Amino acid sequence: MNDSTKSTSRKWFKMPHTYVILIFLVLVAAALTYVVPAGEFDRVEDAATGKTLVVPNSYHEVESNPVGIFSIPKLIVHGLIDSADVVFFILIIGGTFEIISSTGTIEAITGRVARNFSNKGRWVIPIFIMLFSIAGFTMGMSTEVMVFVPIGIAVARALGFDALTGTAMVSLGASCGFTAGILNPFNVGLAQSIAEVPMFSGAWLRVILLICLIAVTSLYIIRYAGKVRANPEKSLVVDLEREVESKELDLTKLPRMQVKHYLTIIVIIAGFATLVWGVSKKDWWMEELAALFLTMGIVSGFCAGYGPSRVATEFVKGAKAITYGALIIGFARGIMVVLDQGSVIDSIVNGLSVLVGELPGPVQVLGMYLFQNVMNIFITSGTGMAVTTMPIMVPLADIIGVTRQTTVLAFQLGDGFSNMILPTSSALMGSLAVSGIPYQKWVKFFWPLMLMWIVIGAVLMVVAHMINY
Repeated sequence: MNDSTKSTSRKWFKMPHTYVILIFLVLVAAALTYVVPAGEFDRVEDAATGKTLVVPNSYHEVESNPVGIFSIPKLIVHGLIDSADVVFFILIIGGTFEIISSTGTIEAITGRVARNFSNKGRWVIPIFIMLFSIAGFTMGMSTEVMVFVPIGIAVARALGFDALTGTAMVSLGASCGFTAGILNPFNVGLAQSIAEVPMFSGAWLRVILLICLIAVTSLYIIRYAGKVRANPEKSLVVDLEREVESKELDLTKLPRMQVKHYLTIIVIIAGFATLVWGVSKKDWWMEELAALFLTMGIVSGFCAGYGPSRVATEFVKGAKAITYGALIIGFARGIMVVLDQGSVIDSIVNGLSVLVGELPGPVQVLGMYLFQNVMNIFITSGTGMAVTTMPIMVPLADIIGVTRQTTVLAFQLGDGFSNMILPTSSALMGSLAVSGIPYQKWVKFFWPLMLMWIVIGAVLMVVAHMINY
């Protein structure tokens, strides 16, 4: 094969643009509306939780409503509108962190961290993972983690790693905690309530799960980060790193801490403390959090001595830089809009639940685990999947002899693992939007770790079934 043929071959197999991948998935979803029979479950409002629950055994077919190809552009726009809160949240975060970054505070902090950990920088990775796992298993941090990604990236780069390392040690840390869900009211708490088992019971096994996830994830990221530190050309995002001028700065010459930096830190700490209080006590979500970060950005700018015009200039600069990633979330949401428009989501849920019931006894518990993982592709919301699948899986578990606690475990594992690889996950796509990491690069980095996570989950599912957890 000559050089021109090799070059043509490489071009032919080049990974498509992220937007092309998403459009292709939208087309696949539209095709499913012609193949999968339309159907739906009856739903009732649960007086105790206020949630709309699926009525078991109520699935019935409805009139087919396939999505035509000419409707797809409109449905993609519908997806953008549906995800507007997340999209604008990301734009505001981008503007806010550009203001904070322009003050030099992050450089000053990371310079100090880099000097203190110059010979033992890898310890930062498990520290970050443990800290963010706490936020994950208590307040259910998932989408919100994107606001911390820039800090993780700055610290990672200061220690000789790359943006992928910084993003991973923050987002995967929160994902470990969210999946373990020791005290997470949004996934485990709700699922246990539906399954009618004591709230947050069985925490001991979830603690073991958390320890396993943190250990495996820390070792995986440390191994990758070590390769990057030894040879920056081995970074999966080497092109992104070459664009960062500060990457080549002498860390000993980074700005020293000044009054404006301390004031900015105070604003950030106060803002994050307010975030934790608002999410855990006041049920804050995107609208309130976006307003909080907008305020943080403006106040940080004033603390650095900026005038109103400088604050506005830096904000627009940051929002502009993150537009590409922010719009990805809306396109990904279009996939679910198409499936919903074609009335095939419930049909997919029903078909998968029937398959689990047909499996041999010893394999059924793994079938439930697989079912929940597959369902997370279609319903990425933890609360949404809980109210959709748990009313179906609980009666099924009673019939096949699986404990309800094990059924909750299958749900939480299925709800958590694949969130870090699905393009429909706002937590993942938001973090990638903030970091500037292409989705394809993230998949290449994460898929081996995801397989390890899935194996850990499968082992725990079998153990839970064996001990009648």
